[in-house]
Amino acid sequence: MKMTPELKRAQENMAPGIITAEGFLGSDRRNLSTIIDEDGQVMRHLGLDSAEVAERLQFFMNEGRKGLGEPVTVEEEWLVQTDEARGHLACPWEDGIRRKINVTVERKESGEKLFYTDLSIHLLEAHGFLEGRGSFFRLNLESVKHVLKL
Repeated sequence: MKMTPELKRAQENMAPGIITAEGFLGSDRRNLSTIIDEDGQVMRHLGLDSAEVAERLQFFMNEGRKGLGEPVTVEEEWLVQTDEARGHLACPWEDGIRRKINVTVERKESGEKLFYTDLSIHLLEAHGFLEGRGSFFRLNLESVKHVLKL
C-alpha cells in the first residue's frame, strides 16, 4: 500500500499529544502503510478475518457493558469487564469519534487476557490498523486468536 495523503495525515494525528498523550504508534518507526500491510499479512497467516475479529470484539464489549463496570461471565468461558470514562476519542483518520471504553476479556481456563478499546474496534474494522508496536493498546493478533478462540 502506498502512503497516500490520507495515510500521511492519519499518521501525523497518531503522534503523541495530538489525540492522546501517548499517541498510537508506540515505539514503531515504520510508516503507517507498512504497519497496516504487515499486520494484514499476519492476520491472513493466522486465518483471521478483520470483520470477524471486529464483530467479536464488539460482542464482548457490548456484553461487558451490561455489568456496569463489574466483571460479567460471557458464554461460561470468559470474564469481561468494561471501564467507561467521560468523553470521546477522535479517530486519527478524522472519520468519527468513539466513546472512551476500555475492555478486558479474560479466558477463564487460562487466565489469558486481551485489553482493547471502543476505538480499537473501529481502527481495525474501518482501517485495518492495530496500532504500532509498543503501543499500550496494540492488538496482538496471536492473543486475539487464542483469547477469543477464533
